[in-house]
Amino acid sequence: MENLHTPTSPTELLAQQDDKPDKVRLKKELGLLEGVAIILGIIFGSGIFITPRGVIKEVKSVGSSLLIWALCGILSLIGALCYAELGTSIPKSGGDYAYIFEAFGPIPAFLYLWDAMLIFVPTTNAIMGLTFAKYVIQPFFPECVLPMFADRLIAAVVICFFTFINCYNVKGTTRIQNAFMFAKIGALTLIIVTGVGYLLLYDTKNFKDPFEGTDVSPGKIAVAIYAGIFSYSGWNYLNFMTEELKNPYVNLPRAIYISLPLVTLIYVLANVAYLAVLTPTQMVASEAIAVTFGDRVLGVFSWIMPIMVAISTLGGLSVHIMTSSRMCFVGARYGHFPAMLSHITVFRYTPTPSLIFLCILSLIMLCISDIDVLITYSSFVESFFIMLSVSGLLWLRYKQPKMARPIMVHLAIPIIFVIVCFFLVILPFFQEFYIVLVGVLITTLGIPVYYVGVVQRNKPAWFTKSFGK
Repeated sequence: MENLHTPTSPTELLAQQDDKPDKVRLKKELGLLEGVAIILGIIFGSGIFITPRGVIKEVKSVGSSLLIWALCGILSLIGALCYAELGTSIPKSGGDYAYIFEAFGPIPAFLYLWDAMLIFVPTTNAIMGLTFAKYVIQPFFPECVLPMFADRLIAAVVICFFTFINCYNVKGTTRIQNAFMFAKIGALTLIIVTGVGYLLLYDTKNFKDPFEGTDVSPGKIAVAIYAGIFSYSGWNYLNFMTEELKNPYVNLPRAIYISLPLVTLIYVLANVAYLAVLTPTQMVASEAIAVTFGDRVLGVFSWIMPIMVAISTLGGLSVHIMTSSRMCFVGARYGHFPAMLSHITVFRYTPTPSLIFLCILSLIMLCISDIDVLITYSSFVESFFIMLSVSGLLWLRYKQPKMARPIMVHLAIPIIFVIVCFFLVILPFFQEFYIVLVGVLITTLGIPVYYVGVVQRNKPAWFTKSFGK
């Protein structure tokens, strides 16, 4: 392994690595198809098969649930447009970390990395692993409570397995993603076709008065939007791998423009299909919505649904492990995490230490039992830093007006996005105060960690020997 150079100033931190021919670096192996597969691979993960329960549980009605899903899609598209500008203006791997560093300096960037590694990256891995496990186990216990810890053991196994695959080969992982992408679209297409067909053939009461019983309290709506946003999360993850993307100025925005409208359309139609077959009460009660849906409409072929959902979730988990490890790798390369995490393998060109580190954190996160709490916990913190990244776009427009911007969105787009995110960050305090408070406390705890671990130069000998800084 080789340890990459650790820069010491903000300008140097965001500079390109030198072009020495013998430098061991990540390769540019990702084209447009791989970019689209990565975005769809993360977005079409576990979310659409589990969070419809969380959305309708909060807002209560069919109509408001569908509006939430459409709104989350539009919000994600607006955010993705902003990230297209950020990704082509600051073409560095690391995504939000690099953008926040460029705009606001090292401390906010470190806090993003701190929260990402402790909260929303391992949390998302854990949720995807648990969703896969529930869909694998549920058909064997259709009317029973799932065996204790069985889902967590299976989730742990698949997280470790895909960590190994990502350590082994990047190109092989992306080929798997291309195959998984079509499997995911196939699973959702099956749900949409059968659900819409059921809606046309049978009389369903769910759509006769779609807004009856809607809960319009702002806190409930914000939590429902968080559940929806979790299903769309991943639209910014291709930005974490910009340095591995061929012709990023063209392929990054194209991958975004292709993926987000497609995702929004499929998600809204999938929820129409769910609600054509299941009542809101049945959706809230189901631990595996797509399996319950398949049992109602597919008859003897219902076994197809859990298999397709499991494959879809595995693809999302694999690509999320791949992209999020680059964020950890870049943070270590820039001196904000132990230098040992900035190593890459000489023969495989993969950031193996970062992958193993995130695997361990994801296994720890499996100890939390309530998936809905994990989703709210993760989405709140991630939404705050996404808002900060897009705020950085506005600040850089003012601070560096002559910066090269191959793509430049209309000023109203980032302003609208920041305003919406601000309300989404504030409103959950009134609904899920303690969950949000824990997120705030963990973020704040990162400040003394930054000064002790990064700023302080005279570190104990055991620390320097163990972590390389």
